[in-house]
Amino acid sequence: MFSLKVALSFGTLLPLVHLAAGQAAEWGQCGGIGWAGATTCVSGTVCTVINAYYSQCLPGAVTPAPTSTTPATSAPPGTTSTPTGSAPGGLSSIPASTLFQISNFGSNPNNVGMFVYKPKTVAAKPPLIVASHYCSGTAQAYFTGSRFAQLAETYGYVVLYPNSPHSGTCWDVSSNATLTHDGGSDSLGIASAARYAIANWGVDANRVFAVGTSSGAMMTSVLAGAYPDIFKAGIVDSGVADGCFSLPGQPEDSWNSECSEGELILTGAEWADRVYAAYPGYTGARPKMQVWHGTVDTTLFPQNFFEEVKQWTTVFGYSSTPISNTSESYLPSGYSNATFGPNFQAILAQGVGHTVPLFEQQYLEFLGIA
Repeated sequence: MFSLKVALSFGTLLPLVHLAAGQAAEWGQCGGIGWAGATTCVSGTVCTVINAYYSQCLPGAVTPAPTSTTPATSAPPGTTSTPTGSAPGGLSSIPASTLFQISNFGSNPNNVGMFVYKPKTVAAKPPLIVASHYCSGTAQAYFTGSRFAQLAETYGYVVLYPNSPHSGTCWDVSSNATLTHDGGSDSLGIASAARYAIANWGVDANRVFAVGTSSGAMMTSVLAGAYPDIFKAGIVDSGVADGCFSLPGQPEDSWNSECSEGELILTGAEWADRVYAAYPGYTGARPKMQVWHGTVDTTLFPQNFFEEVKQWTTVFGYSSTPISNTSESYLPSGYSNATFGPNFQAILAQGVGHTVPLFEQQYLEFLGIA
């Protein structure tokens, strides 16, 4: 069985943080929904809210270390945010360089909010990126807190920013409906918007991609499993394996502690079966996948990274031993990139909690846009 201990072959894994009596260690958890541990941090660190479920002791008392996707407070340079609109017949009637809300884009049972960003100059048959936000986030926050819109101005792709309809703004990644192709819930709303873009905006159907952080990363895994006919690749930043949060019979958007705490440990074949069950009978190509995770993540424990590795290496028929394990020049010290084949990479970030900082330029290179 592939375990956290076996995974040491990926590179030296720093010991997971253990809480000292009364104080949380640097990079350790210090708060969040359901948290019963220490709420003060050791000297030299400050308890910083990452999302509703997780606060972390980050170095320094003013500027947080780059271990989260805390959004900026303004739009990226050269862009604006316009929160209202309607889905036009074509991309030409959507204002450029503006976050523009659309509606009436197809089946959307949970009324997922949907925003589009079109760059000033759109590439011929442009790629489409669906960028899903984290818990406690919004489409606007992910827009301002990431560089996907800025880079769209360089590369000419279109971005969809879905907005969770749930209290606490996490995504439904636990219901049977969302985990099933055309089954309903949040994933169907997002898939409908992507289908609309392909049918009406001239988007290249072979270059439709999903990216996301935390809860958005989990949604990205769900989209990769349930809608492989739409999404050709996924970037999962601090998420879990597809189907890991499954809680049949529970309310949508339920939290699964067994999964989040890394206690749901399955074989590669069992994880692959969850992908196959998301779209029974599908025989086409699967989305290429890149997953990122920190070694001291105490919201979605590091074992989830290794469960993702088991899942996707099995789906792709790859060996569980990477063909290369390197630290590219763009990666900070302590990050290792395990490549298992052309369709799957897994980046482990030593000393990083929840979540791994965004590397948007490198995402675009993996997706074949840059």
